[in-house]
Amino acid sequence: MEHIYRTGNEGREVFWNAPYEAMLFAFTAVALIIFAYGLYRRWQMWAAIGKAEKRTDSAGERIMSIIVNGFFQARTFKESYAGILHGLIFFGFFVLIFGAAIDATQYHIGLPFFHGTFYIVFSLIMEIFGLAVLLGVVMAVVRRYITKPDLLGYREEPDNTPDDAIILVLIGGIIVTGFIVEGLRLHVNINVDGFTWGEWSFAGFILSKTLTGINYDTARILHKIMWWTHAFLALGFIAYIPYSRLLHILTTPANQYMRSLKPAGYLEPIRDFETAESFGTGRLEDFTWKQIFDSDACTRCGRCQDGCPAYLSGKPLSPKKLVQDLKTYWIDRASAQLAAKKAGTDEMPEPEKAMVGDVIDLHELWSCTNCMYCMEHCPAFIEHVPKIVGMRQHKVLMEADFASELQLTYRNMENNSNPWGVGAHMRADWAGDPDVKTLAEDPDAEYLFYVGCAGSFDDRGKKVSQAFANILKAAGVSFGILGTEEGCCGDSAMRGGNEYLYQIMAQANIEVMTGYGVKKIICTCPHGYNALKKDYPLFGGNFEVYHHTEIIADLIAQGKIVLKKPVEGLFTYHDSCFLGRYNNIYNTPRDILKAIPGMKLVEMERTRAKSFCCGAGGARMWMEENIGERINDMRTDQAIAVNAGSIAVACPFCLTMMTDGIKDRSMEEEMASLDIAEIVWEAMDIKGADSAS
Repeated sequence: MEHIYRTGNEGREVFWNAPYEAMLFAFTAVALIIFAYGLYRRWQMWAAIGKAEKRTDSAGERIMSIIVNGFFQARTFKESYAGILHGLIFFGFFVLIFGAAIDATQYHIGLPFFHGTFYIVFSLIMEIFGLAVLLGVVMAVVRRYITKPDLLGYREEPDNTPDDAIILVLIGGIIVTGFIVEGLRLHVNINVDGFTWGEWSFAGFILSKTLTGINYDTARILHKIMWWTHAFLALGFIAYIPYSRLLHILTTPANQYMRSLKPAGYLEPIRDFETAESFGTGRLEDFTWKQIFDSDACTRCGRCQDGCPAYLSGKPLSPKKLVQDLKTYWIDRASAQLAAKKAGTDEMPEPEKAMVGDVIDLHELWSCTNCMYCMEHCPAFIEHVPKIVGMRQHKVLMEADFASELQLTYRNMENNSNPWGVGAHMRADWAGDPDVKTLAEDPDAEYLFYVGCAGSFDDRGKKVSQAFANILKAAGVSFGILGTEEGCCGDSAMRGGNEYLYQIMAQANIEVMTGYGVKKIICTCPHGYNALKKDYPLFGGNFEVYHHTEIIADLIAQGKIVLKKPVEGLFTYHDSCFLGRYNNIYNTPRDILKAIPGMKLVEMERTRAKSFCCGAGGARMWMEENIGERINDMRTDQAIAVNAGSIAVACPFCLTMMTDGIKDRSMEEEMASLDIAEIVWEAMDIKGADSAS
């Protein structure tokens, strides 16, 4: 047995021979054939429906995405418990498969390094990672069948399927039988030769100590039975992959590779209004193949649902359910199409259900605030928001079927280029200051202050515009406005499905700005900021766009404004979705607040990338909220929970929603909502001054 010790093949000569090897080869071939057939059928379904879309550019960046998010599980680990259990299973299996390959290679051809210290370390590593997988399975069972977090279900209804149980049984069975096989093998070696190196395979070694009553012949038989059980479970696992949610082992990394490399929140514009026969996505065939493939990469982990403001406030929308419903619909349609082709006809059977209206309920469709929580936290990089907006486009542009409030909003935008319908001639009245020049009066201004609709017409928004204009004047910044030549940025129209109206407004703004030679733009509204910065370039509007918090922070850093008056009280900062998740601006507003004397800042329960939406995005600002709890009231409750006296915001929509939430909770005497520009202007304490001292 000394030879066996050195090579690490303890006891294999006792149990293994050519017929067994031939049988294993045959069973392996069968498993791989079943796997290949299942994958081929799925491939046919992926190719059956969907428009062309290229997702193979920038290969280096895409490979890095797989490494970071696929192998190192970056997004998965953002949720601690689920991340740990998934990491234990994933990394454990990875090491065990790699180790099994080394072990098989050693047995068949021999490896010169597979002995002594290497073998001891190898055995120890395999043991540790085998136990890691087993621990991960136990944690998964506890989570799925005992603690049952809501994100794994829908409205407290469990989302468990027989498939989930089968997978856990397969994984757990592979590991448990592996340890039993190891224990029996070590038990036989000890009986035969007094084998002493087995301590390094400590789990199997401990198990072997419990088998002292089993004689050599019985142990040999049990070893053969358990070895083949272990082998069948492993081969069954491989064969089962394409027919179960285990398919995400392949589809999720593929989706991570094919992730969108466009800016966060990017929506592909409709580019063929003059020639297209239909707009938006009213049928499954209107999606691209990648949008459909998304549904097969979904692991039903529920991270998207866990922070969705629509779902948490009792609305019908669950991003997870929406994707799964589309998946079920796609499988049915693709299967029907493949069956039709097999029958020798190219005629696609008409669907029994309409995708928009039946499969996806209209209340689901219009509940979305476009907050991007779902896309920010999805480990598979599924793109929920573009699908929703695409379906909205179909309802708006093709069927004129949308809420009456939006009909009025769009009509106001068409007639007066603002959602309120206030006369466009009043757009510059907020200033009331001859020192605020239009670009027509001062075409050499360094910055265009794009005021936006809220800053021009909403009473609270006007105060923010005035405060920010005062800050710029005090700091000696050269700026101008467009006045009556300014139009709505169009964000609400675009995200509400009225792409045609959005493009008209965007092109009108770009024409005016380009005519004045505008290079730099400042926005106080994150929605306008995002549109001008990331959407307008698609139509030739290439500008340097800044949010007003970026400008204020820079002015403070340069010493051009001085914050000398203490602003007392406990403040909490509410992250705007379009400033935070869309543009990754989290620290800048907080840095400004921390620079104000006397300021005490406290964070709410949900903050930064996990911040809770105010409820106004995705055109929801202009729609009634009649289902479930009001989202802005829920966010206000989170501010009340930390005893904040003031909610600091950096968005006019958020300002309105938080102000309304404070009123709904009858907290007007105890709490206020303020834009950062208002707070900074108060801290400067130079009302009407021309420059900072």
